Amino acid sequence: MTLHPDIHLPTPEEFADLSPEELAARLNGPSGEGLSGTLGGKLGIRMLRATREELTATMPVEGNRQPAGRLHGGASLALAEELASIGSWINLDVRREVAVGVDVSGTHVRGVTGGLVTGTARLAYRGRSVMVWEIEIQDERGKTTTLARCTCNVVRV
Repeated sequence: MTLHPDIHLPTPEEFADLSPEELAARLNGPSGEGLSGTLGGKLGIRMLRATREELTATMPVEGNRQPAGRLHGGASLALAEELASIGSWINLDVRREVAVGVDVSGTHVRGVTGGLVTGTARLAYRGRSVMVWEIEIQDERGKTTTLARCTCNVVRV
């Protein structure tokens, strides 16, 4: 399994030298506009901060709406899985193992019709072969729009 060629995850040795913002910038690809050819790139997901325990990213509502004009629930779940997968990767030595999302679920509690949403993923459980993340997505007023949970399996490469 090969990671996207534009994603530059730090080695375990490099990790300690990066601030959460510097690590997030690496995760956005060389242009800072997301990774080309990925769903996260198409949805406009941009990482803001990244640590091994917590990640934050934004996503525009524009371009990610359902026909009724609100943010599509699938886009919210894609944001949740993107955060959980990347969060899992930075907990691993990707020269030897990677993580893949195997379960994502969410409850959409408030509709959003414009602006940006911000997702924050927190590591709830870290094992040798599985990681579980809890993700909260909020609108620009700080109101919760989606509560999600994502499980990632660790795969040796």
